[in-house]
Amino acid sequence: MRAFAAVAERLHFRDAAAAIGMSQPALSGAVSALEEALGVRLLERTRRRVLLTGAGERVAARAAVVLEAVGELVAEAQAAREPFTGTVRLGAIPTVAPYLLPTVLDVVRRDYPALDLQVHEEQTPSLVEGLAQGRLDLLLLAVPLGVAGVVELPLFDEDFVLVMPHDHALAGRTGIAHEALRAQELLLLDEGHCLRDQALEVCGGASATTTAAGLSTLVQLVAGGLGVTLLPRTALRVETGRGEGLATGSFAEPAPSRRIALVMREGAARGAEFEELAASLRAAMGELPVRIAG
Repeated sequence: MRAFAAVAERLHFRDAAAAIGMSQPALSGAVSALEEALGVRLLERTRRRVLLTGAGERVAARAAVVLEAVGELVAEAQAAREPFTGTVRLGAIPTVAPYLLPTVLDVVRRDYPALDLQVHEEQTPSLVEGLAQGRLDLLLLAVPLGVAGVVELPLFDEDFVLVMPHDHALAGRTGIAHEALRAQELLLLDEGHCLRDQALEVCGGASATTTAAGLSTLVQLVAGGLGVTLLPRTALRVETGRGEGLATGSFAEPAPSRRIALVMREGAARGAEFEELAASLRAAMGELPVRIAG
């Protein structure tokens, strides 16, 4: 069934075999065995392409549900045998991963040494899709997501800081009004980053003509005099600590902020473990420049 699901998703035997770590002959044999067992033809094979039959389309939809349920069953049995063992696939957004993963990995090594944590850095839409499909077990990202079927385990809230060249008129200022940004050239992350949307909310009306793929590039552009940008406070030390001649400014209260959380599927087999992990992370993040979520 897993072999057939891989072919149904990719409509290519070689790509499907590579995706699930099988040889192409073994995968083809597995699909044929499933067709024989079900007594129905699932695929049309030609020299150039693979197509799903009508029955294949219906079986593919059912197979995805069955495989997800089997995965949950295996995970539940493993967790019941011994909590915090086996593999946890953690997805994290690029504006969180470089700044929080050191703390996360320290906690896992110290408190859960038998846990195999595998980290995947992707943008929010891809992470949410991966969680829903069972490709990922747990997410570390900004919330709220506004997505059904997930549980958010808040970790902390952090302010946004305005970053600018050292000779900028707002350099070192506190109590900066949001309206002051409308006259600024605002540098943003590319489309798809949730931090871009959050920055636009804060800086409504500001000009935003330059974008970058990552926060490090944004900071370099600011240092080059192309404009100003917003950084989450946890990124500040890493991104502005390289001596580029940058300055910062803080906003008037209520300061713009974001909430970072762990996110799991509703009813996840390892839900109790993930809740304990969230509590351990909150305790470990007490020294960061953030407000721990209650």
